[in-house]
Amino acid sequence: MCGIVGYVGSQPALDVVMAGLKRLEYRGYDSAGVAVLADGGLAAAKKAGKLLNLEKELVDRPLPTGVTGIGHTRWATHGGPTDANAHPHLDNEGRVAVVHNGIIENFAALRAELEERGHSLGSETDTEVVAHLLAEEFSVTSDLAESMRLVCRRLEGAFTLVAVHADEPDVVVGARRNSPLVVGVGDGEAFLASDVAAFIAHTRSAIELGQDQVVELRRDGVTVTGFDGRPAEAKPYHVDWDASAAEKGGYDYFMLKEIAEQPKAVADTLLGRIDRAGSLTLDEVRISASELREVDKVVIIACGTAFHAGMIAKYAIEHWTRIPCEVELASEFRYRDPILDAQSLVIAISQSGETMDTLMALRHARDQGSKVLAICNTNGSTIPRESDAVLYTHAGPEVAVASTKAFLTQLVACYLVALYLGQVRGTKWGDEISAVVRDLSLISGQVERVLATMEPVRVLARSLASKDTVLFLGRHVGYPVALEGALKLKELAYMHAEGFAAGELKHGPIALIEDDMPVVVVVPSPRGRSVLHDKIVSNIQEIRARGARTIVIAEEGDEAVVPYADHLIRIPATPTLLQPLVATVPLQVFACELATSRGNDVDQPRNLAKSVTVE
Repeated sequence: MCGIVGYVGSQPALDVVMAGLKRLEYRGYDSAGVAVLADGGLAAAKKAGKLLNLEKELVDRPLPTGVTGIGHTRWATHGGPTDANAHPHLDNEGRVAVVHNGIIENFAALRAELEERGHSLGSETDTEVVAHLLAEEFSVTSDLAESMRLVCRRLEGAFTLVAVHADEPDVVVGARRNSPLVVGVGDGEAFLASDVAAFIAHTRSAIELGQDQVVELRRDGVTVTGFDGRPAEAKPYHVDWDASAAEKGGYDYFMLKEIAEQPKAVADTLLGRIDRAGSLTLDEVRISASELREVDKVVIIACGTAFHAGMIAKYAIEHWTRIPCEVELASEFRYRDPILDAQSLVIAISQSGETMDTLMALRHARDQGSKVLAICNTNGSTIPRESDAVLYTHAGPEVAVASTKAFLTQLVACYLVALYLGQVRGTKWGDEISAVVRDLSLISGQVERVLATMEPVRVLARSLASKDTVLFLGRHVGYPVALEGALKLKELAYMHAEGFAAGELKHGPIALIEDDMPVVVVVPSPRGRSVLHDKIVSNIQEIRARGARTIVIAEEGDEAVVPYADHLIRIPATPTLLQPLVATVPLQVFACELATSRGNDVDQPRNLAKSVTVE
């Protein structure tokens, strides 16, 4: 959540910062602000609402031109989305400006201390105390980086902080603990941001910041230290996508573009992971074969869409490896005292690599001695860095808040991990793995075929825009697909949507069925586990007999469903375990089109953020 941008160089800082904030709008926010150092002083502007409000404020009341500045888009935690609570926050003298992501847990006690010493705080936020503390420390040290280190030692919680001081006009200082912050290094300029998207138009050279580190940016270099002041290692890396990858490319919404990019994203996630003999070579998996052979339980931790990918992965892992697999909501995981040990393999799935619930669950697992393998889309993010191994999904930047191509690539990565475990443990023969890999290699083209046939789905979605409820049913791997379809509709259309295991209908949910209620049914292949197919056809008959409008997703050639489908959506025939890769795509298109018909912004749904960096 929230977006942070910092800049020092030779360009007008306000232009760089505002452009960076625009690139971070997808993260979700409800207010925005900027601060610029110029003419020996500090000038700031901030407004509740979207960046357009801030832009209007800057037209009405322009800031002076300077080459050092910071900016922020806020997602409210402490205090509502008001002008006063928007960032940056300044000290009473107006010499320090601070922006902040995360939560400072001991801010109430710190605020009380400051007020006792005569400080006047004008907001409800936890952030404002940092500006006042920095001002106090700077009055003694005359060094912003040292002041930041001293302040950070007093703070509890998860935070990213970026600050400037009028007495150091060519310096931007940042700090991080359990919250993302990345450095961009250019020619005579440097950047700080919560996401590389903010500065990718200027440089693709980045530096990872580790836990409890402070970074000092100047035009001619970057200095990284720990909170204790000791020099810290800076790990440079190259961003492998450019600014054009984060642009809409002619689409009305980023989500439409990202849905269309799924064939390429799936293919890219498979690249370089199969050798000429057909064996898997997952070079990023730094857990030894002997350790993987000792694994007696797999636990998948994830949130939201990634959790649904984990539910599907469970079917593949247990079927291909015969290892028991549990799937846990990361937000619940460590609070229920899970049973883990050195023989447990924990798989953490996160698009951003910064999901706080998943990160804290990961740390709990490591405290119990378990090995952790991350599946992630963001190079250099916290979750991969704190894991024993990582499998990167090569989806490229995903800007829309509701996940699409990240979900499909997470599934591909999960299948690769399951097959790799089967290969290492000898539960799958080489020719069996090669056969599955061949099937996976066909998926990109099959997704492309699905996308080419989506106009009837769009027409159907528009016709249902006035409905209040849509239900989704599935069996086996179709059940998590149903859950994902319902989640997309909730996220984008703000309507009631529920996903159910079709076999549970008669245990309660069938009471919800009423005349003309849309019910989407994900039908498994009749060629695989035919008993599943027969049972879900019976489910379709049951709901249709009670007045439901049936929207059936079934593979090409499945004629048994035709008499019972009011609307039939065809998908290519695939092996049962891989069907979610094609069955999910119509549900993404359906949700996107229905939400657009209702006048919603599908890239930035209300109340949601792309990267949830607080628990």
